[in-house]
Amino acid sequence: MASKTEITIEEKLKALYELQTVDSKIDAIRTERGELPLEVQDLEDEIEGLQTRLTNFEDEIKKLQSMVLEKKNAIKESEGLIKKYEDQQMKVRNSREFDSISKEIEYQHLEIELSEKRIKEYNGQLSDKKLIIEDSRAILDDKTSDLELKKGELDKIVAETKKDEEKFLKKSEKIEKVIEERLLKAYKRIRENARNGLSVVPVERDACGGCFAKIPPQKQLDVASRKKIIVCEHCGRILVDKHILEKPVEE
Repeated sequence: MASKTEITIEEKLKALYELQTVDSKIDAIRTERGELPLEVQDLEDEIEGLQTRLTNFEDEIKKLQSMVLEKKNAIKESEGLIKKYEDQQMKVRNSREFDSISKEIEYQHLEIELSEKRIKEYNGQLSDKKLIIEDSRAILDDKTSDLELKKGELDKIVAETKKDEEKFLKKSEKIEKVIEERLLKAYKRIRENARNGLSVVPVERDACGGCFAKIPPQKQLDVASRKKIIVCEHCGRILVDKHILEKPVEE
């Protein structure tokens, strides 16, 4: 094929239409995969979120268990002090010392009650979080199973279509190299915004092959002459005559 600067308008139109034909085949292959790639991505994101949530809850459980142990140790310490004070009470010399030690014993009993109350609260929180973890793990298992199934389906479709997709991608890249940058940018811009990715369409039955708006007779003659690039005034797609490619792109 001639260089970008040497090719005629007709050759530019042929290259554009051939590129569209190849890119449409790539689109068809990817459409065959449907929503599976998005579904796989959504499941992967959801699983990652669940795993993070589980990790956070497990960290909170460790912290609560540590706080329970701390309060149990505090109770043991208070029980030890109570025994010590009760032994001292047996040896006091006056009522003032007895009353002072009694206050210390009373204080330690209050500390034990407070620690037991906190342990009860922490154990309640532990039970709640363990239930949440159990539910989250069940959901995670279900989501993981769904992901494996979806990935299996996607991998199968990709394996079946990969060879054709790679062949058409290489062909698309090859055609792009002979199209001048300005035209290629216009083609891609129209393609991004157009329904079904159609940027270059033939005139069929006196109408645009993209939006189906009627094309005036004079404009149809201009399209058929292949002397200049004509766009549909309704949708902005590049128009070509349906016989511009002597033979279709090979499968």
